Order: sequence, then C-alpha cells, then structure tokens
Amino acid sequence: MKLPRLVRQIGQRVVKAAPILRRHILTSTDYKVLGGVDEVRRAAASSEGWLAARTVARQERAYLALIGDMKNGEPRLDFTVAAEAVMATGIAVPRLLEVGCGSGYYSEVFADLVPGGVSYTGIDYSEAMIARARARYPSVTFAVADATRLAYPDDAFDIVFNGVSLMHIIDYQAAIREAARVAGRYCVLHTVPVFDDYQTTYLSKFAYGAPVVEIVFGKSELMLLCRDAGLRLEREWPCIPYDVSEVTGHHSTTETYLFSKAR
Repeated sequence: MKLPRLVRQIGQRVVKAAPILRRHILTSTDYKVLGGVDEVRRAAASSEGWLAARTVARQERAYLALIGDMKNGEPRLDFTVAAEAVMATGIAVPRLLEVGCGSGYYSEVFADLVPGGVSYTGIDYSEAMIARARARYPSVTFAVADATRLAYPDDAFDIVFNGVSLMHIIDYQAAIREAARVAGRYCVLHTVPVFDDYQTTYLSKFAYGAPVVEIVFGKSELMLLCRDAGLRLEREWPCIPYDVSEVTGHHSTTETYLFSKAR
C-alpha cells in the first residue's frame, strides 16, 4: 500500500535531518567540496569506502533490485545505455574488461541486454567486492587489480569498460591512460558525472553509509585527457540524472562515452 504523500514527505524530512538515518538509508548523502590536493589525499586515506564488506552488501542489495527490474523487462536507463555503447562497437562477443566492476553485476547486464553477450573479465581494487562477485558469479573471471597499473599487455581486450568507477579513482589520469593502453579497439566511460561549464571538482560523501571521495569532471578537461591518451570520441549518450549543484553551485549530469582507439 502506498503511503499518503504528506506522510512520505515527513518521513523524507526526518531521514534527511538525522545523520545516522540518512547515511544508512540514502544511497548518497552528505556531500562536501574538497579543497586542495592535501585535503583530497587525507579524505581518500581515511576512507574505507568500497573496501568495507558492509558497503559491498548494501550496494549489492540495491543492484539486486535493479537486476530484478531488468529481468522483468524494465532495465534502468544506465543498463540500456551500457548495452547500447557495447553494441555500437559492432564487435560480436567482444573481449571486454570492466574496470571497477564492484560485485560484478554488469556481467549479468551484458549477458541479458547485449545479443550474443560478451567475453567478460571484471577487476576491482576492493578485495571485498571481488570476493562477492566471485561468490555470485562463479563462472565469470574476476581479479583484484589497480586501475592505474593494469597487469595486462597492450591491446589485450577489444573493449575496456569503466562503469561508474572513474569518478572514484583519485589518479584518474593514469586510469584513462591504462584503459587506452590495454584496449585493442574501444573504451567506454560509462555514467561519468560531468560539468559542462565548470572545472573538475573533488567531493567527499557517504555512499551506502561509507565515506568515499568522488570526482565530478569538467567535460572539456576529460575530453582532452582522453584525446591525449590516444582516444577518439565516437558517440555519447545522456545517462541518469546526477546534479550536485546544491554543494558546487554548478549543475552536473552523467554521460556515457564511446571512444575508439586512434591508430
């Protein structure tokens, strides 16, 4: 039974007003703009974030609901956009590396939404995430790895797919260069938070109840970094809304980019 609107509004206000409640009920909350490099490094060093088993469990519960919707024929926009980006390469059953795979749910998204599927490998720096991915998808290849120092040879995969993890990699410049290096043909940067009219900004927040550092990219800087890494923009898609203007003073959104590797 759906609660009356007034009751729902009061409930939302109570949750938002109580730090413990909002951090453990809301997916993302308590955003704060970080200043210089030292503050960013301190925030990153003090954050257990994605390494904590409880964070993994909370994220998994959220995505299991989304996977259920997909199975019922109602995939969320970011799932359909990810599949479209892979299909736009025109490669049948591509060798795909997902950087920052979390608990591996995109292996299921691609299996369901990409005709013929993909030959999937997932990596994440979080041992807790990889342990959960291996338990849930025992027939899929996963490994603990650092996005800024990939242990793969040049051109090892047809597609390198970075889905909602670039925003959490402090040395994102190195991550982009490494993605371009091991990609034989294409890179996909998926659901990337961007400003059209503002500079790249670091923020701290609570995600699934855990403190993390997050980056919202100045789009022009991001495109320049990708170009310098040898990537050429082929297509872009608008993705799910993500506006942090309340704390930054500038509107943001998310986009997905398909890059080909320049030859």
